[in-house]
Amino acid sequence: MESSRLPLSGRIAIVTGAAGDLGAAIAGRFLLAGARVAWLDRDRAGAEARARLGPAPERSVALGCDVADADSARQAVEATTAHFGALHILVNNAAIVSPRLPIGELGVDDWRQALDVNVTGAFLMAKWAIPHLLRAPGAVVLNIASQLGHVTNPGAGAYSASKAALLGLTRSIAVDYAQQGLRAVSLSPGSVMTSRLTRRYGSEAAASARLAPRHPLGRIATPAEIAEAALFLASDAAAFVTGTDLLADGGYTAV
Repeated sequence: MESSRLPLSGRIAIVTGAAGDLGAAIAGRFLLAGARVAWLDRDRAGAEARARLGPAPERSVALGCDVADADSARQAVEATTAHFGALHILVNNAAIVSPRLPIGELGVDDWRQALDVNVTGAFLMAKWAIPHLLRAPGAVVLNIASQLGHVTNPGAGAYSASKAALLGLTRSIAVDYAQQGLRAVSLSPGSVMTSRLTRRYGSEAAASARLAPRHPLGRIATPAEIAEAALFLASDAAAFVTGTDLLADGGYTAV
């Protein structure tokens, strides 16, 4: 396909949490779709390594960013627009998982950290990005939420609450800026086979054995599959989609 006909040709995107498997998959897919991408992560070295090994390093820049810190978020947005000249897409993917504990046993700091990163981080990135996005045609804020923003599991209170709040933030951004042409959407994956998941369960086989039966499709998603859904939502193919969530959860929430 000619580069001018690629779905994100000429678009500039920020992807947070880009040193992780899912963020890197989204950033890489956007590059293949013709975008220029800022790979943001608190682990700048990790983001740089991912960008260097990505499909189009010449259209990439890696930046350190702690999304929960207002100054860090603002500086990352400013550095991106200074480097590329504009901003069309913000993907709020950075997230943390809290300890699996009942609410009564969960530490206050763990609760606050979940909301600081998963919700306030998305708010801060959107706050600084929106003035630039409003100047760009086809602009979109894409928040990576979770099936656990719709349902929950025992001990997942902080994570579930933060992802449910992210769904509400998405709707608010969409309603606030629809008349100005800015879309806001969220994407809620089910379980995704990432290194974070394998560290938790010990291996891919153990993660699959535990989690695949919870999904009617009988398996866990790959990062590439979620990246394809993200590409759809960020592209003009979803031009009439705003203020809503796409569940890419293998049927997890259907039962």
